Amino acid sequence: MTLRLTDDAGRIRPIDAVLFDMDGTLVDSTAATERAYREWAADHGVLDRLVIAHGQPSESSIAQTMPGIEDGRLAAMVTEILDRETADLDGVVATPGALELIAWLEGRQVPWAVVTSADEPLARARLKAAGIEPATLVSRRDTVRGKPDPEPFAAGAVRVRVPAERCLVVEDTRAGVASGRAAGAVTAGLAIADADVQLHDLPHLHRLLATFPA
Repeated sequence: MTLRLTDDAGRIRPIDAVLFDMDGTLVDSTAATERAYREWAADHGVLDRLVIAHGQPSESSIAQTMPGIEDGRLAAMVTEILDRETADLDGVVATPGALELIAWLEGRQVPWAVVTSADEPLARARLKAAGIEPATLVSRRDTVRGKPDPEPFAAGAVRVRVPAERCLVVEDTRAGVASGRAAGAVTAGLAIADADVQLHDLPHLHRLLATFPA
């Protein structure tokens, strides 16, 4: 069914599918992520200049922490961090309201997908730990360019077979919102000021989507 959402400019936007970011949006993994990066940085002597680019591929964090790193070493570091993150699921849970919102969408047969900058093994592990089983997952290795490029959410729209302009992108980072907007989707941001709809949390989104009768 088509949902309707009133954006912050007062426009009613038709929504036929929802594309969720994972970390910080559907899954609370901040502590695990930061733990893995801090341990990695400490082991390589770069803890004092560690940059964690939340919502972007791990290459971004590594490149900002280690400017000028060679491609071969960068690839090895990406693999190392992925292994650390996949092994550490302590405290990884669904964000408040995530499971209820997903169940509500499924009850109305509204397609939804997870579009994440994480690699698939890490995404699957974290989603499983949070009790979330997406039928559609777009991970880092499914695209050439990561967020804020439009490619991830454009790919998500293709996977759910809904035009991007009728998809709602739900994100918690500016890079993610920029990616969704560039793909042509309506954007909802968790405490992100430049999204089409500013959200306090996922229960807030649930209430907004449920405003219009079925």
